Amino acid sequence: MAGVWLWALGSVLVVSLLSLIGVITLPFKAKKLEGFLTFAISFSAGALFGDAFLHLLPEVVQKSGFGVQISLYIICGIAAGLVMEKIIHWRHCHMPITKGHIHRFAWMNLWGDAVHNFIDGIIIASSYIISAPVGIATTLAVIFHEIPQEIADFGVLVHGGFSKARALFLNFITALASVIGAVVALLASASLPNLTLFLVPFSAGTFIYIAGSDLIPEMHHEEKLSKSLGQFLVFALGVGFMALLKFLG
Repeated sequence: MAGVWLWALGSVLVVSLLSLIGVITLPFKAKKLEGFLTFAISFSAGALFGDAFLHLLPEVVQKSGFGVQISLYIICGIAAGLVMEKIIHWRHCHMPITKGHIHRFAWMNLWGDAVHNFIDGIIIASSYIISAPVGIATTLAVIFHEIPQEIADFGVLVHGGFSKARALFLNFITALASVIGAVVALLASASLPNLTLFLVPFSAGTFIYIAGSDLIPEMHHEEKLSKSLGQFLVFALGVGFMALLKFLG
């Protein structure tokens, strides 16, 4: 069990450090950054679907079979993703962007991001409880999703009135919620050994929601045939990467 704690906490700390990635975007022009994010989102969608359907669900189905109970747990994960998004979009500030004023949408973004990161910590820890290969695959899937997410969050915070230094700091603080989520999952699983039978399909449902509801619609914004084809290939690459990890594991 000590090894599980080490792997899980080490992984969530690495994921938390990704919150500082916004700083590398400063020298880039918006158009180049947008082009990178388009393909990063496509790869992330493939990786999340791949982890859900190739790693998480096969593991839990192998242990307990695929019945109504597992289906309900997956739906719970999808519902959690919906609630998480509702929290982020709960309130909007309609004041014009002015220097020195921190808009409510920036604060709500931080709160929503903290909830999102807390769930990520639960997902990563739950995956390591199953096995190290599943934990590593899930951590990578989270990382691929977090790269475009954290870049976007940094932009939202700066646009909302925070200085760049403060935006990076607050983004990092909210990212540490993943550590709390991992600790909660590890402690809970020690007291309730069968908890992973809920957490794993729940995690898969969350990934399915994020990929299907957030990332795939973003891919639809691109209408050029050449770029759309590129998106699909990168999406397939994300799925293929997860399949390769499954084969190697």
